[in-house]
Amino acid sequence: MRASLATFAALLCATSSADADGVVRGVVEVKRPSNVAAGAVLIYVVGFGEPATKTPVIVKQEGKRFLPDLVAVTAGGTATFPNGDPFLHNVFSPTSERTFDVGSYKQGDTRSRTFPTPGVLDIYCNIHPEMSATLVVLPNRRFAIADATGRFEISVPAGTWSVFAYSRRADRPTSTKITVTEGGTVETSLTLDEVPRDFKHRNKYGEEYRETTIYRPGA
Repeated sequence: MRASLATFAALLCATSSADADGVVRGVVEVKRPSNVAAGAVLIYVVGFGEPATKTPVIVKQEGKRFLPDLVAVTAGGTATFPNGDPFLHNVFSPTSERTFDVGSYKQGDTRSRTFPTPGVLDIYCNIHPEMSATLVVLPNRRFAIADATGRFEISVPAGTWSVFAYSRRADRPTSTKITVTEGGTVETSLTLDEVPRDFKHRNKYGEEYRETTIYRPGA
């Protein structure tokens, strides 16, 4: 998985100037084995940069899960990780050159992290091994999650860009080139191949998780 994420991250970094907006809409067809559960598909446009908004992306922790488990944020933007469970969580990422660890915190508290450069991060909880998510830091704000039928629509500047589709179980991102005119609409389609993927990982110390971990605060 790490090799494909490195390739994926490199694709995010090419930028150029952008002008007035048009629209790209289309559908992504996901081909997945019968033993692969359906999940979110992220659609994003690469080729130009934009500043992040001031509003943070919210990644909830509920029922020992990250919600959502596929998250996009614009470079320079912030993600916040509120704890909605009645026990401690400890969000961290071991991803090379993007490691972070916000420490343990209780229900009702939150921790935030700003992501300055494009790339892809694996996100885990140091207390609960079943918790994992993927955070994609993008060069601009032009991204969306496809709906249940695979359809999407994104406002984009006029120009020639690359449209990508990606999921946590994708073999690799898929892409297509588009040319958008000012005020125009482009229809496109993509096909994304998914594979079985095990999100098993080690804790923030590089060790196997221990079954004796105590979850409740104050214990």
